[in-house]
Amino acid sequence: MDRKGILIVVSGYSGVGKGTLMKKLIARYEDQYALSVSVTTRKPREGEVEGRDYFFKTWEEFEGLIARDELIEHAVFCDNYYGTPRKYVEEQLLKGRDVILEIEQKGARLIKEKVPDAVLVFVMPPDAATLEKRLRGRGTEPEEVIRQRLLKAVDESKYVENYEYMIVNDDIDRAVEELHQLVESQHKELDRNLAFAREVQADLRKLVACAYPDGEKKGE
Repeated sequence: MDRKGILIVVSGYSGVGKGTLMKKLIARYEDQYALSVSVTTRKPREGEVEGRDYFFKTWEEFEGLIARDELIEHAVFCDNYYGTPRKYVEEQLLKGRDVILEIEQKGARLIKEKVPDAVLVFVMPPDAATLEKRLRGRGTEPEEVIRQRLLKAVDESKYVENYEYMIVNDDIDRAVEELHQLVESQHKELDRNLAFAREVQADLRKLVACAYPDGEKKGE
């Protein structure tokens, strides 16, 4: 039975640690997962690498991608474009790899509309105070940006119910395993295996038809 790749959309409040969660998942199960690298117009943070963390584009370059329909989804977040390249995602799914998209909730809704069998997961902090602490702990953003991200979190909290699953990131290793087991369970869903189930069903009918052409079991 061929294993088909699953598209997993992971969202969460800024600072919740979803980026770290994705990287650890990929490192632990590198043969199974592919992490789609998003395109953005925001400036790189210290330590971020082009093509590994994001593809950094100008506004003009990003809007060219939109015009050529080279993105599965795109949205504006904190005054910058973010989007998901189409080609890479489609190639990896065809190879049977599970593709992780780390995107915000508007993009997640767009993905679900275009790919109904995509799995939507929201990563939560253990509490609001921990989220603020993590945001400030970055030490890379001014107070105004932190304020914007917290206000955005308040707005995003209204849409959590649109997701199918939730993982609380209070222990990163446990969160990695919970996400992996969640994906594994999706591969066992009957709806994703109907072609195989029907193939076995057809083979059974052929076997019985050959062995018992009169419709009765021989030897009885």
